[in-house]
Amino acid sequence: MKPWRRISGPAVGLLCLALALPAHAASVARTYSYFAVGGNTLQELQEELVIRGPQVKSTGQRHPGATIMEFSNRLGYQDGPDGCRVAKATVSVKARIILPRWKKRANAGQDARLIWDTLSSDIKRHEESHVVIARNHARAMEEAVLAIPRQKSCAIAAEKARLAIQRVLASHDSAQNQFDRIEGINFSRRMERLLRYRIEQIEAGRIPG
Repeated sequence: MKPWRRISGPAVGLLCLALALPAHAASVARTYSYFAVGGNTLQELQEELVIRGPQVKSTGQRHPGATIMEFSNRLGYQDGPDGCRVAKATVSVKARIILPRWKKRANAGQDARLIWDTLSSDIKRHEESHVVIARNHARAMEEAVLAIPRQKSCAIAAEKARLAIQRVLASHDSAQNQFDRIEGINFSRRMERLLRYRIEQIEAGRIPG
């Protein structure tokens, strides 16, 4: 639905002379912010999203939602007579999710409310999926770095770790872009299915209209 954005943090190498410690599972910290959307009709809502949605610098375009992510990694090295290896790797992700909030929902017609509720729910799911992709690649970074064999020096091990992280980040970028492409292609079909399901739930009294 929108090109996500990533700000990659630098690898921080810490000399570790103790025994190897197991890697922590990749952690994710989420924060949410909202931009106000006005309008009463579907046409007005569409125009508001185009005007007020978050702007992505890489494309210059505005989108109905956005996720800004930052990867941070902390590496520990164990140096010894037989060489140096990565003994500890902790990768974390900070994700700021930006979502729309409709100010005039109570004054709008039932059809507009139905479509908005369906669309806004799908926007949130889409952005949360970007975070899941990032978390999975953060774990892959930890695994890739810890799999590096012993090197002659910690400087060489640190360079190997940097290259491994860059490879996983490239894979992460590709996975995020592919996700956006697939979501864009399937958008109309997905919305039709979600609308049909929401109507069924309203008719069954499971959710308010």
